[in-house]
Amino acid sequence: MDKRITLPYGRSLVLIRVATFAVVAIAIGIAVALSPSFSGLATALLGVVLVLYFVLSAVSPLLTEHWITQSRIILHQGWYFRAIIPFSDIVSVSAADEIGRLRVPLGIHRPFGQPVLFVTGGRTNLVSVRLREPRKFWQAFGLTAKEIVFDVEDRGRFLAALEERRHSFPPVEPDRPYAELRN
Repeated sequence: MDKRITLPYGRSLVLIRVATFAVVAIAIGIAVALSPSFSGLATALLGVVLVLYFVLSAVSPLLTEHWITQSRIILHQGWYFRAIIPFSDIVSVSAADEIGRLRVPLGIHRPFGQPVLFVTGGRTNLVSVRLREPRKFWQAFGLTAKEIVFDVEDRGRFLAALEERRHSFPPVEPDRPYAELRN
């Protein structure tokens, strides 16, 4: 059995960010070209900021995936979101088909008044993970969530691999020494 299973997620978010970046970069380029007062240093600093934003928001999500290890789920979205969820903290995992496609926000989003954190790169193949206890996520401004909704490209494979991993642990024998220390 592999130590971890790597599962990619949707790329709709990346495509939207690349298109937005292209429009903003063209608009700024036109403004700089038409403005007589822009110095070379200001133009270079603006270019560096735009490149850093592009790398962080559009390139980094292409370089990360979700993982299932032998004891936890690790969710990534770019270099700016990472959540490690041990199997012992999970109440249930299910397909999240009841959420309408238009109601699913892209990116990292925690709607006010709802204990659900969305970590999505696409609006299809959504998976819902309900947690035993609410948990704070600093990437969502420190708000708590009891449920995490994310997407994977192959939801069937993800759910099957997760169930296989969750049920592959040997049973704990309560009569053994130090049985209470085993997880």
